[in-house]
Amino acid sequence: MNQDKNLFPYFQPIVGVASGKIIGYEALARQYDENNQIISAGALFSCKKTAISQLIEWDRNVRWQALQKFSQLNDSSYLTLNISSTWIDYISDLNSLPTLQMLDKLNIDRRRIIIEITETKCDINKLVKIVKTYRENGLKVAIDDFGAGFSQLERVMSIKPDIIKIDMRLFKQAAKGGIASDVVHLLVRLSRRTGCRIVCEGVETDEEFMFGLSCGAQFLQGYLFSEAQAEFQPAQSYQKHISSLRSKFASRFINTQLVKNHKINDIKRLINRLRDTLQEDFNLNELASWNFEETGVLRFYICDNQGVQTSPNFNFAQQKWFTDNTKIGFNWSWRSYFYHLLAREQTSPEEHNHFVTSERYKDFDSEIICKTLSTRIDINRVLLVDIQADWEYA
Repeated sequence: MNQDKNLFPYFQPIVGVASGKIIGYEALARQYDENNQIISAGALFSCKKTAISQLIEWDRNVRWQALQKFSQLNDSSYLTLNISSTWIDYISDLNSLPTLQMLDKLNIDRRRIIIEITETKCDINKLVKIVKTYRENGLKVAIDDFGAGFSQLERVMSIKPDIIKIDMRLFKQAAKGGIASDVVHLLVRLSRRTGCRIVCEGVETDEEFMFGLSCGAQFLQGYLFSEAQAEFQPAQSYQKHISSLRSKFASRFINTQLVKNHKINDIKRLINRLRDTLQEDFNLNELASWNFEETGVLRFYICDNQGVQTSPNFNFAQQKWFTDNTKIGFNWSWRSYFYHLLAREQTSPEEHNHFVTSERYKDFDSEIICKTLSTRIDINRVLLVDIQADWEYA
C-alpha cells in the first residue's frame, strides 16, 4: 500500500477562553488501518525502523494537504503545524524552508501559521537559526509538550517561543492537585514572564477546564470541545458551552475566595490582637487560650530593624505554647516578607499596620504548607508569624 496516499490531515480546534470562539486548529496526521478505520498516524511517525528521509517526506505530504485545505478557510483563525526538531537537522538550506515555499504557492498569510516544535533532541544552534527565519517571515513559533523534559527549559531560553503548550500528561495530573499542580503554575508564571501565551491541551472534563482557567491559560484544546475532524467548524460552535463553563468557574471561585477572605480577616484580627499584646510583657499561658489553632497560626517570633531575630520561636500546638531558642540571632533581612515590609513603610509612611505575606512554602520542621506574615510591633521591632496555608489549595 502506498503510505503517502494513506496519510491525510485532521484538524482539532483550539478555543479562546475570553471570546469562546475557535481561534485556531492543530493539524494532525491520520491514516486508515487494516479495517479501513481512521486512526492517528502517531505510531507510523514514531517508528524507529523507518528512515528519517521517508518520515520527512510523509510529513511534508500531510502538511501540504493541510495547508491546501486551510487556504480555503475564509476567517482569521490560525493553523498549527507540528515539526519534529530532529528533522530540522536534515535541512540543508535554512533560507529555503519547505513550509515557507508551500505558503508562497498557496498564497497563505504567514501571520496565520504557527510552527509547533515537538520534544526531541536536536542541534539547538540550528533550531535557533531556523526559528529566526520563521519569525523573519511572519510566522509564530510554539513549543509542544512543555514540562515533559528538562531540555525544554533550554529551548524556551534559546528561542523565546510565542506560544507554549503544556504537556498533556502533566496537565491532567496537575488538574488533580499535588506537586504537579505547583509545577504547572510555575511553568505558567515562567511563560508569562517571557511573554508567551499558554495552551492547555488534552482538556476532557469540566474540572480540567476549571484548572486551565485557574492557571491563566488563554487557549484550550481537547475532547471537551471536539476531537480532530476532517472539516473546519464554525468559529462560534462552542461559544455557549464555554460561556457556561466560565460562569461556573466564576461562581465557584467567588465562593472559594469569599471563604478565603473570611479566613484572612480572622488571621489579621488575631495578629492585630497579638501585636497589641506584645507592646508590653505577655503571658504565654494566656495566649494559649486564644483560637490560634483554629486560625492556623503555627508560631511567631520578633526581629529588629536589621532582620536579626531577637526572640525565641514561640510555637503553638495542641493548645499550648513552646519556646525554641535555636533561631535567636538568625538574620532574615534577605527574606521578601521582611524587606517588602520595610519598603512599604518607606513608600507609604502615613499608613499604619502594614501586613506583608510571603508565598506558600513547605515548613522544614513540620512539613506543613505555610506562609509567613510580617507586620510592625513598634519602631524597633517587627513581628513575623508563620501561618498554615493548606486551606488556600481548596
